Amino acid sequence: MSNLPTSSPSPATQTERSAKTRQLLGMKGAASGETSIWKIRLQLMKPITWIPLIWGVVCGAASSGEYTWTLENILKAAACMLLSGPLMVGYTQTLNDFYDREIDAINEPYRPIPSGAISMAQVITQILVLLFAGLGLAFILDKWAGHEFPTITLIAIGGAFLAYIYSAPPIKLKQNGWLGNYALGASYIALPWWTGHALFGELNGTIVVLTLFYSLAGLGIAIVNDFKSVEGDRQLGLKSLPVMFGIQTAAWICVLAIDIFQVGIAAYLIAIHQHLYAVILLLLVIPQITFQDMYFLRNPLENDVKYQASAQPFLVLGMLVVGLALGHSSI
Repeated sequence: MSNLPTSSPSPATQTERSAKTRQLLGMKGAASGETSIWKIRLQLMKPITWIPLIWGVVCGAASSGEYTWTLENILKAAACMLLSGPLMVGYTQTLNDFYDREIDAINEPYRPIPSGAISMAQVITQILVLLFAGLGLAFILDKWAGHEFPTITLIAIGGAFLAYIYSAPPIKLKQNGWLGNYALGASYIALPWWTGHALFGELNGTIVVLTLFYSLAGLGIAIVNDFKSVEGDRQLGLKSLPVMFGIQTAAWICVLAIDIFQVGIAAYLIAIHQHLYAVILLLLVIPQITFQDMYFLRNPLENDVKYQASAQPFLVLGMLVVGLALGHSSI
């Protein structure tokens, strides 16, 4: 039997597949020309952005100190992840794309709305379906958890309102680099954390304040997203930090926010005698600083995605460390 050479995909084919995958996940550098309405709807919801919110639920469950590995708790957690990720983030991202269609026409013309792949009526329908599905599931989770006060429902309503004023005029928080990025950081860290904590324990002021402080590190992560749209923001007068301060200064603000506030959380863990968790958190900051120097600070415009992929896993692991520490201390 002769050994026939096996063919491998050409570089062009591999590039096309990569672009289509990025399109489906809602990432920068995607392809255009998708015709499946369900894939287009999924692209609007940007699945890549669900991950931090889903992880935030895990951290909240850990900080409650009440999570146990039972089938019912696993199902509760899964439903809570569905709420925080696909439903509420999907609503937020679709809403943001709706109001950002002029900016996207400059920065990311392949996006579903500026490319004309989906009609405005279909986009509005998707926004409303995701919103009401999310609020309905939040109410169900409150009942499932036995809450007399609808804590999770109110968090979902607050998150939906924050998403609206972040994207929509006349307030449009994202026009202000500081307020907009902090709102985004709090949405990625505090809100899902509160939801997971409330589902399995009792949400309290300490957790609320601490996670809002932790969200200042999330502000740094949010700034990273601004580098992909500098040109469009500048043309339309949006005051993102890269537009206000310049690329390099904004990059330094970004990394300092990420590092300093994680160190601040570590100091708090030491204060409540959770020394081991504090040391682990500090050790996780070290590779983040390394990747900041290797990629982000050297070329923020070209290396933003590479930096996020390499450094962000250590940030989210640090969040879980903090959650476990808080759960262990029974705060």
